[in-house]
Amino acid sequence: MDGGFVLLVSRLQFAMTAFFHFLFVPLTLGLSTISAIMLTLYYTTNKEIYRDMAKFWAKLFAINFALGVATGLVHEFEFGMNWSVYSRFVGDIFGAPLAVEGLLAFFMESTFMGVYIFGWDKVPKAVHLLAAWLSSIGSNLSALWILIANGWMQHPVGAKVVEAAAGKRAELVDWWGIVFNPVADVKFWHTSTAGMVLSAVFVLSISAYHILKKQHVEFFKKSAYIALIFGFIASVGEIVIGDIHAHEVAKTQPTKLAAGEALWETKKGANILLVAWADEEKQENVIEIPLPIPGLLSFLAAHSFDAEIKGAKELQKQFEAQFGRGDYIPPVNFNFWAFHTMVYLGFYFVILFLLGLMKYKNLENSTGYLKMALYSLPLPYIACWLGWAFAEVGRQPWIVYPLTDDYGKFILPEIGLKTAQAVSPLTNVEVVITYVIFVLTFVGLAIADFYLLAKFATKGPEKETELY
Repeated sequence: MDGGFVLLVSRLQFAMTAFFHFLFVPLTLGLSTISAIMLTLYYTTNKEIYRDMAKFWAKLFAINFALGVATGLVHEFEFGMNWSVYSRFVGDIFGAPLAVEGLLAFFMESTFMGVYIFGWDKVPKAVHLLAAWLSSIGSNLSALWILIANGWMQHPVGAKVVEAAAGKRAELVDWWGIVFNPVADVKFWHTSTAGMVLSAVFVLSISAYHILKKQHVEFFKKSAYIALIFGFIASVGEIVIGDIHAHEVAKTQPTKLAAGEALWETKKGANILLVAWADEEKQENVIEIPLPIPGLLSFLAAHSFDAEIKGAKELQKQFEAQFGRGDYIPPVNFNFWAFHTMVYLGFYFVILFLLGLMKYKNLENSTGYLKMALYSLPLPYIACWLGWAFAEVGRQPWIVYPLTDDYGKFILPEIGLKTAQAVSPLTNVEVVITYVIFVLTFVGLAIADFYLLAKFATKGPEKETELY
């Protein structure tokens, strides 16, 4: 077994499957809510157009949900196959939240989605509307419990380390500490609002496609209006929550902050760089274009323009003193551009929705804006992928980051588990076989999703009336 090769392929496989799984998750989180809003409008106004809007977008939600479940189930097999040491280490912690996610949130989501999708004219209106909203809530609760588990990897509170025959493992000591982990909670709201932004762009883009073709104009103009309002609120909320999230990262994962901001030297009144490129071997930036607001990074990270922010060089020494020689700084160029591109896209979405609201009255004649909306469809997916990549790559070389206090002092250093220590003892042949199988499976599911969504999205609503 070549340990380096097995680790590399296992990481590539998990990154690939997470990449494909995240095609489905954010759209499920937001589209379920948008569809429920449309159903609420139908039952409160009794206008048929809202009924047909709810049906149309719920169909796309159901397609995406079904394929997302398939990728999620396959995704979980990787923990035992490629990351058995990690699974053994975190099993006592992850078991409870993932069980709650499966037994409560997932079944709640899928059961009530069935009532919503197939319950038209079969159940009372109040029950049907309740089912739509419970399906939406269930989707987001599923994300909550998964992110509680992931948040523990970022900030492992509520646990202690015990020695076992097979090696050390984390043991649960404070269930509520894990549930209310501040990193996990803000991570959930950041992910949930990202799904809402993505779904709003999804609805807006498909609506723009039909309006440009002069098809079902009234139907899709109303759909676009709901998406614009929903998306504008969500995109502004995403920026606010993102700021809170960044503050938590600064406290709990200073190496991630240093990499994400290309900050090599410890500075008081640290500035934010709009553009940077680092020579990572020399540990210096060869290109820097700062934002002309002195001390802004210090303010965002520590709520003080004069606060000291530790640079990568000092953090490297701090980690070496605690854990021995090694490379403890995540890839700087990758993390800087993943994080900053995500942030720039976040502001772009605010502009996109605000501009749409300003042009709404004459939307059908705003060809330039409609094309802008249409071509924006892949951008929220890119933003979500980059955000997830920054969260995971920015944690390296750790799969479970050592627990620190708000001042960067190690509280429980022994709970840290390096990614290289977490991989299964597989042979090169075994890891390549699983990689090929997973790639083929996920590519097939992604193709099916694209085909079905494109087929039904471009087809438009089934019902034709004088309204649209």
